Amino acid sequence: MNSSTAEPLESFAVIGAGPAGLMAAETLAASGARVTVYDRMPSVARKFLLAGRGGLNLTHSEGTARFVARYGPAADRLAPLIARFPPEALRQWAADLGEETVLGSSGRVFPKSWKTSPLLRAWLRRLEGQGVRFALRHRWTGIGPDGALAFATPDGEAAVPPAAATILALGGASWPRLGSDGSWTDIVAGLGALPSPLTPANSAVLVPWTPHFAERFAGEPLKRVTLTFEGQRSHGDAVVTRAGLEGGSVYALSGQVRDALGSGAAAILWIDLKPDRSEADLAAALRAPRAHQSTSTFLRKAGRLAPVAISLLREVAGPALPADADDLARLIKAVPIRPSGIAPLERAISTAGGIRFADLDSHLMLRARPGLFAAGEMLDWEAPTGGYLLQACFATGRAAAEGALAWSRTSAAPPSAEANVAG
Repeated sequence: MNSSTAEPLESFAVIGAGPAGLMAAETLAASGARVTVYDRMPSVARKFLLAGRGGLNLTHSEGTARFVARYGPAADRLAPLIARFPPEALRQWAADLGEETVLGSSGRVFPKSWKTSPLLRAWLRRLEGQGVRFALRHRWTGIGPDGALAFATPDGEAAVPPAAATILALGGASWPRLGSDGSWTDIVAGLGALPSPLTPANSAVLVPWTPHFAERFAGEPLKRVTLTFEGQRSHGDAVVTRAGLEGGSVYALSGQVRDALGSGAAAILWIDLKPDRSEADLAAALRAPRAHQSTSTFLRKAGRLAPVAISLLREVAGPALPADADDLARLIKAVPIRPSGIAPLERAISTAGGIRFADLDSHLMLRARPGLFAAGEMLDWEAPTGGYLLQACFATGRAAAEGALAWSRTSAAPPSAEANVAG
């Protein structure tokens, strides 16, 4: 390959047409490269569209240190990548596509339209203008001995000649009907990078409710509660389901619940039903004379508890709630919920596990397979909802593309099996 940047760049392959893959394609094409994006589905960015069903949360406005800390053990590896494409840059990118962004009350960032489709349409028009080509209904099946990319298509097996570099952006394994089913793990393992097992992240927790509670209150919200698990707190709403609890405040702690249950430890999720009232204040209110009020009516008026919250107390403590006001206040402030598990991968919002950072260089290239890069949710990181998931997908897609461009320009040998170059 010619190393001069003045000469035309060779073709690049991006496998996966989600946010990370599309950002990688845009970054490559903006440098003059010829780019083909392959995806197994008949249309692009299906999970991206689903993510915007209730308002597309692109990123978050909180400070850099706090923002990066949301990525937990992967924070150190993701920090420099996000620094090169931070939330401010993502907001400007959206504005350049004609989609100004706004701040939600919690600091989350949304397109002004609150929708995904206008942003995606504008993005696809830009990619088309850059000459990006899409090959849909192409399921990646591996890399041939000559470095060619292998795909299964409706017309049979297809082999694509080696590209200057290939970027994998195949997603995790949540919501597989939208395209990301984790089937790439065995292929990548065969290429010398053994991924961490894919597990659910930002998932509902399973709770063995009694049939009465599950049937009566499924779909009912527990408004403005605080959940605590092993010292970690999450504020917001939770929703009762037939199988357990879901909602943003639950998702934020689901990873810790998952890990605790996986280690065999006892898991207790504590719910403060009235975080805006102290235990002493509640106890004082609950000492008021009940007159002829039923327990439910008394708790609704004195404790300001919704019917679902009152029934949750009975679900945990039994029909006969504590008669002592102090004991009852203590229960309201710390309702013990014992999860039996978390919802499976196909119902999780995102995925934990994936290609380990130890198997990647600083440019997200697989150490065992020069010329093959990875980005997005298929990397071994997880984060809560709130814009952190998409921000990391965009940032790693861009970083992988920059790494691929740099590698292609400095690599002395053309892609070949002898040079152990993928794609």
